[in-house]
Amino acid sequence: MEADATPLTQPRKPPRPESILVRGEGVEPLAPGIWNLHGQGNSIVFEIDQGLVMVDAGPGGRVTDGMIKALREVSQAPVYAICFSHGHLGYNAGLPQWLAHAHGRGEPAPRVIAHANVLKRIERYQETLDLQTRMAEIQFRRELLSMQGKFALPMPTETFQHALCLGDKAGRHVELLWAPSETDDAIAIWHPQQRLLYSGPSMIDSIPNVGTPFRTQRDPVRWADTLERLALLKPVTLVREFGPSLVGEAQVAQVLSHTAQALRWVRAEVVRLINAGMNQEDMLAAIEFPPELFDVPWMSPTYSDPYWIARDVYKSENGWWDRNPTSLHPAAPARVSAALAAAITDKQAVLDQARALHAQGEIQLALHVVDLLATLRLAGAEMQEARQLKADWMRERATQTRSYISKSIYHAAASMMQEGETAKFGIT
Repeated sequence: MEADATPLTQPRKPPRPESILVRGEGVEPLAPGIWNLHGQGNSIVFEIDQGLVMVDAGPGGRVTDGMIKALREVSQAPVYAICFSHGHLGYNAGLPQWLAHAHGRGEPAPRVIAHANVLKRIERYQETLDLQTRMAEIQFRRELLSMQGKFALPMPTETFQHALCLGDKAGRHVELLWAPSETDDAIAIWHPQQRLLYSGPSMIDSIPNVGTPFRTQRDPVRWADTLERLALLKPVTLVREFGPSLVGEAQVAQVLSHTAQALRWVRAEVVRLINAGMNQEDMLAAIEFPPELFDVPWMSPTYSDPYWIARDVYKSENGWWDRNPTSLHPAAPARVSAALAAAITDKQAVLDQARALHAQGEIQLALHVVDLLATLRLAGAEMQEARQLKADWMRERATQTRSYISKSIYHAAASMMQEGETAKFGIT
């Protein structure tokens, strides 16, 4: 694999943010000269002849300080390179602390390496930073407006396209591999001597994060292609972005191939239902996920959800139209609300029916009914009562789902609804 890195300018020094989603702390030895450095997920470290190669600088602040301290408990080698596992916000906000650490030790600044697509992602995040901040606050259960101005956008100093070898192939070295999956700038790192693979965001300890409600579309077939390509390396150890490592060639091969098979199944099944003439709602009601593919530990819907994968496939082939011609050229929301409020002459009947459904344990149906009033952009006692009911029931609904993201949205939306802040975030 050729070293096709392209130099860039030095990264600017951003403000230090708070951690977003961090699991674990400390350092875990994986093999001679390889450690799992817990930060924002698993920030793996490899020792090569030139020094240490690490993945992700961490979210900054005390977490990155802890990562630096933990690493120095096991190695005093200089940090030769810091690699972005992907371009999502937070994972490398702690880069300035690592640069300062190297400077304080009288060592050269580490190479800061990312896939070339990271540059376009950072540019897009700069344009949409307010949106990205609002989504992060909701998704990661932070107080609303608490993260404004706290997101850093660190830049790599060099990029690569397909593969990059760090170190001399005759000695200790690692290979950086483009691994498009959760993002189009994701990478994996292969240590051929130990047959150890760091998967980056292509593998976590639950179902792949395709179709998440907050993000742009992700391609499950491209994701499956990546997993199958990584399986061809025949890893003995697989270090995932989050969760415990997988050990043993057979187990690693099973998880990689099985996950790819499940993603391909969703694509094929949604296409079949689309060709049968179903819209998105009918498709979601009809699809049945085979337990032999989805009822396994590594496909657990604890963060994402299989129905969201189906939604992304549907969107990729159908565009934004919901198949209701009324939505092609909608009236202004305020006018629609006024017209619907006038048409619903017995608003108390709506509230009574919603309460009856809730009493029967049909919380989701109760939400659909109460939305007839709760989503109207009008004042009034009935609308306020409907919004309070919806807030209460969303919190109940959060207890019925396993998905972390779903729980976050339900709780955040409920709080915003009670505080009258939904308009600021576009939530109904």
